[in-house]
Amino acid sequence: MTPTPAADGAGPVHIRKLKLTDFRNYAALALDLAPGLVVFSGDNGAGKTNLLEAISLLTPGRGLRRAPYGEVAREGGPGGFALHAALDGPQGSFEIGTGTAGAGIIGEGGRRVRINAAQAAAEDLLDWLRVLWITPAMDALFTGPAGDRRRFLDRLVMAIDPGHGRRAQDYEKTMRGRNRLLAEGSRDGAFFDAIETQMAESGTAIAAARAEMVGLLAAMVGRLPDGPFPQAELALNGPLETMVGHAPAVEIEERFRVALAGGRERDRAAGRTLDGPHRSDLVVRHRPKSMPAAQCSTGEQKALLVGIVLSHARLAGEMSGDVPILLLDEIAAHLDAGRRAALFSILEDLGCQSFMTGTDAALFSSIAGRAQFLTVDHGSVWRS
Repeated sequence: MTPTPAADGAGPVHIRKLKLTDFRNYAALALDLAPGLVVFSGDNGAGKTNLLEAISLLTPGRGLRRAPYGEVAREGGPGGFALHAALDGPQGSFEIGTGTAGAGIIGEGGRRVRINAAQAAAEDLLDWLRVLWITPAMDALFTGPAGDRRRFLDRLVMAIDPGHGRRAQDYEKTMRGRNRLLAEGSRDGAFFDAIETQMAESGTAIAAARAEMVGLLAAMVGRLPDGPFPQAELALNGPLETMVGHAPAVEIEERFRVALAGGRERDRAAGRTLDGPHRSDLVVRHRPKSMPAAQCSTGEQKALLVGIVLSHARLAGEMSGDVPILLLDEIAAHLDAGRRAALFSILEDLGCQSFMTGTDAALFSSIAGRAQFLTVDHGSVWRS
């Protein structure tokens, strides 16, 4: 199937039909989905988050749970899983298939990807749609390890700059090579020089893309009036990121290369590379209170996170017209009525397809008639 030309005024990308085969607790499921707001309601453990996880696998990576693909296949099934989505957007109608079931060439981490029936790389998915999510596990984003915040920021970057994922992969690959040399006790200066030159190039590009995203988000947040979701101050904590904007890229690359070369003995003792963008951190503060996000209440942290994601969606819409699909797991449970109403209003204004889950459908009663309501019950889904 080839893309169908989009009609004038076509809106953001949305999933029209979603099919799951042997995915988590779903043996077989086919859903017709509407643009705009979609609500999945049901008991805990019914499979609501599994549906969001399936949609999150329409982008590169292991999805919102970051689970090994072997854990995703239905227990008791034949092994492997398959997902298929039919979508509409500015590029027209298109189809995406992915999974680990069946024959074919294995792709990213053991799964295959097809776009319009043609074999593709997982990174190619970003040319067609972007997906962002907020899950209960992210409630500890501001208090947890820096790696979680880096992954969150990198997803924001990739939603606007798809090439960022490839740069990050290149950096990780070369860093693993350097770490192997360190572990083997190698003293081959030529090997180290070659690897460190590559790391300096890709690492500087990563830092520059992150710094640009933080700057763009800060500008977007600064334009928005005070509201139910507090304005966030964002900054980057890392040697490379702090140099971005103050020195040419070639100079930053050279400084990083020299630092890597000078740190070989220290890194050899540590057993790993201690300098680089893989050690950077995203620093978030509650602007109205002038307080680190980590010191805010759980509710304030949730509101800050929602505000950042909504600001990013606005940014993506303004820059490319391609607002990401949003997955908001148990989003209403920790928001008061005022913030829930504000969230629904903002999502409608953005015009993006937004999937929300909750155990109590009454939390979404204010958008009755303006959203698609689906009830989830242990492998079955029906229109409420």
